[in-house]
Amino acid sequence: MRLRRVCTLLGVVTAATVPVPAATGRHAGAGCSPAALHARHADVPRDRDVLSPTQVRGLLDDLRRTLIAKFGTADEMAFDPARLPDTGEKIVIPLRFHVITNGRVGRVPKARVVRQVAALNAAYGGRTGGADTGVSFRLTGVSVTANARWFARPKQNDRAMMTALRRGGGNTLNVYSAVVGAEVLGFSTFPQWYRGHPGLDGVVVDYRSLPGGGTAHFNRGYTAVHEVGHWLGLLHTFENGCVPPGDGVADTPYEAAPTEGCPAAKDTCPAPGTDPIHNFMDYGNDDCMRAFTPGQARRIRASWAAYRATPSR
Repeated sequence: MRLRRVCTLLGVVTAATVPVPAATGRHAGAGCSPAALHARHADVPRDRDVLSPTQVRGLLDDLRRTLIAKFGTADEMAFDPARLPDTGEKIVIPLRFHVITNGRVGRVPKARVVRQVAALNAAYGGRTGGADTGVSFRLTGVSVTANARWFARPKQNDRAMMTALRRGGGNTLNVYSAVVGAEVLGFSTFPQWYRGHPGLDGVVVDYRSLPGGGTAHFNRGYTAVHEVGHWLGLLHTFENGCVPPGDGVADTPYEAAPTEGCPAAKDTCPAPGTDPIHNFMDYGNDDCMRAFTPGQARRIRASWAAYRATPSR
């Protein structure tokens, strides 16, 4: 089965301000709520891969309200990244990497962790062909934990794992590597919900998706790049298909369906612009991904200012 990035509800209590579809099973509620974690699956129907317009607007409305409260921005600013507040200062994010193993498998050497951080810095620094987001990552620690349950089922054990291992405040990125699944390569939280669930804030990636890993076409470290994009406030480029507000970023063209593999091109919406098949927030293979847009960079920086620009604890 092909690997795809989708959203799934992971049993996190949701906020009443954002409607969330009912979820009863492991993949139920795959329209990911703001309080839910984001994941990559191949066994969820495509028509449940994306957020509903209500859910997208819930995330964007929360950002708008927070920016107004903090900076006095106008109501429409969260939907027009070109007008979001941007000081131009570089954002350096401390990164704690937690290697989870079962005692025999999954012990990622520090050299591969360093390569993963380099892949993040290249992608977010614009060195792979896209915009420089003004964000960089500084590795501040690597831990190794042998726990067979966490390693085999990190999504089902995220609360215990993160409670035990997570370090820092909302501006510290905690990344965990484990066996996320045969069809699942990663999941992440959204910044809007750090204040409600600070202990569950972070990114989990399959250890085989790190640079040089064993998952063909998904082993350049771009699963982490994609999931960290969610941690920094970005939505999928295909959010809502051809229906406004899409992903809420003006310079990512509307896209009716996620990209699979690496096509030469596709154009699935009547609005101007072809599908952003090379965008890190689409679903293409790692060898297809290479870019963030200037609008996504502004959205990241606005989300950072709204939710994460606080001292580490």
